[in-house]
Amino acid sequence: MGEHHYIAAPAHGEPLPEGRVGARVRVPLSGMPSPEWSRLMAGHLTASLVNHGPVGHLNLRQCVQGADIVLEGVEDDEAARLGAALREAVDAANRACDRVDGPAPPRNMDQARADRVAADLRLRDMRPEGLSR
Repeated sequence: MGEHHYIAAPAHGEPLPEGRVGARVRVPLSGMPSPEWSRLMAGHLTASLVNHGPVGHLNLRQCVQGADIVLEGVEDDEAARLGAALREAVDAANRACDRVDGPAPPRNMDQARADRVAADLRLRDMRPEGLSR
């Protein structure tokens, strides 16, 4: 079974500093998601909100913080639509993680070739003298 999270409690609103638009909304999750689950959820949420004018002030960068989804710039008129999109994005991330649990996808090259590509960068340890590893 893949990684699954759910909205664990009602959202909590916080006012933003003067001059900013909307509120910061924190949505507690059932646990701290992995970076992959967070990326999937944010991607689904972003895609579902494309071309929705009222979400113009919404900041979705780093929207998963610890065990919370944090949305900044949520305006009154968009809250109901955003809630539905958020529930769908959480469900979509859970479904996507189920599909990821199968066998590893085929790689585009073997490890030796990837190591040669990295070696071709001709980088070396440039740590200043006196600093230990």
